[in-house]
Amino acid sequence: MNDIRVKNFFWKFFKKLANLNFALSILSLIILFCILGSILEQDQDKVYYMTNYPEYASFITLLGLDHLFRTWWFIISITILVGSLTSCSFTTQLPSLKNARRWKFIYRKKNQTSANYRINKNLQSNYSFINVVYSLIRLDFFVFCRNRSIYAYKGLYGRIAPIFVHFSIIAVLLGSVYGFFFSFVLQEIVPVGEIFHLKNLVYSGFYSSLPLDLFGYVDDFYIQYNNNGSIKQFFSKLSIYFKRKKVFDTKLIYVNSPFRAKQITFYQTNWELNGVRICLGNNYYFQKKLFKKVSNGESIWISNFYLSDQQELFLILMNLDNKFLICNNIGLILKEVYLGEKFYINSVPYIIQDTISSTGLQIKFDPGIPLVYFGFFVMISTTFISYLSYSQIWVYQELDFLEFFGCTNRATLFFEQDVALLQKIYSSYVYFSEQKIGKIIYILR
Repeated sequence: MNDIRVKNFFWKFFKKLANLNFALSILSLIILFCILGSILEQDQDKVYYMTNYPEYASFITLLGLDHLFRTWWFIISITILVGSLTSCSFTTQLPSLKNARRWKFIYRKKNQTSANYRINKNLQSNYSFINVVYSLIRLDFFVFCRNRSIYAYKGLYGRIAPIFVHFSIIAVLLGSVYGFFFSFVLQEIVPVGEIFHLKNLVYSGFYSSLPLDLFGYVDDFYIQYNNNGSIKQFFSKLSIYFKRKKVFDTKLIYVNSPFRAKQITFYQTNWELNGVRICLGNNYYFQKKLFKKVSNGESIWISNFYLSDQQELFLILMNLDNKFLICNNIGLILKEVYLGEKFYINSVPYIIQDTISSTGLQIKFDPGIPLVYFGFFVMISTTFISYLSYSQIWVYQELDFLEFFGCTNRATLFFEQDVALLQKIYSSYVYFSEQKIGKIIYILR
């Protein structure tokens, strides 16, 4: 007795959880959270919110709106929606599918079932059950016959599709939650020719862990310019190693063309110029740091070094076309030299050997993405399938004629065309049968 009460309690609970109005309210709440998270900048420092939202900074940090998509209340709302969709699938959709597959024979008008659309017609008095069956099969109906009654249906895939739509939404939500717990994001600024490990975390899930045996090497970095001197694209050449073994080929990455290795994605984000390497004389080298300045909306890089206590020179680099301007301390341009070109200052030879550049990489790992993509693929596919009409037809004997009854859940015009075509096919079968009988009687005579 207690087991029955417990089962009834859970059944009533899941029925209420599967309520359409409840599911729509939870979905609306999640949409509101997503809109708020899109408007408000996420994963910024507290100083950022205090500067831009001084009146609401404490409120934002208290409720976790700075990382809204990782808060406990957002994850709980997603979990409730997943439970509602799962309950609806098992308590409503699956029983509805099972009911749609049952044979529903009709023997009188009182047994007619309700539907969104129905049509009643009488077939010809010189009826034939076998001709009706053939006609329905010609129209791709599944036909069942018992005791002078026929039941036929088609478009059952349209009833199956909503179930898969529910499961696809569940897959998308579970993939998102899985990503919240196990994903991480890093930001690295790596000089050319340097090895880097994954260490500068921007965001990490509660259960995420960094692969300690994976590291990368920046082989090269260069920039492609437009004809007007603006930057068209910048490229980085990466090699990824795992346990001191090169597991992937070297790849040239650029914006919108990342490098994926062991489910980790390396994006090209930005770049920096760190310094310049100069050769003095024949065998003395030194490096100077480059400082970035913005003048008239354009970036320039400046470095300086002293020839004496009173004499200072400046190296100015406008872009990465390897052309330097050499100026004195009053701003007078003394020379224009290119990378690797020898020039003299006070009869001393100088060569600008190389510029030291760094590439900016954003590194992401999100194991929930395949599940999210799979969910969206199933959702798109089954959404189209759900537009298939589910049609039912009953034919039963009423005195000296056949009573016809049909219904469909959508696309009533197409169903009416099927009914008209059914009448035409049935009439052709009847006409052929009458002609054949007439020929046999004529031969016997």
